[in-house]
Amino acid sequence: MKMHMIIRRFAGTFILISLLLAHYHSPNWLWFTAFVGFNLLQSSFTNFCPLEIVLKKMGVGGSCCETVKSGESCCTK
Repeated sequence: MKMHMIIRRFAGTFILISLLLAHYHSPNWLWFTAFVGFNLLQSSFTNFCPLEIVLKKMGVGGSCCETVKSGESCCTK
């Protein structure tokens, strides 16, 4: 799965969970929603995403073809 799809799913899940927590538990959870929204906004300008760094360190979201030089096939290894 591509990294941008994983990040979108995480962001959507975090936003929905924080909205539910704000509704049923405490309105202070809306600060977490704002934090996720701010990170989405700033990453669209800076191309810096903390979640992407964490996922890459965990080895999630990559494929063998991302590390192969252009013109080479990763399937022939």
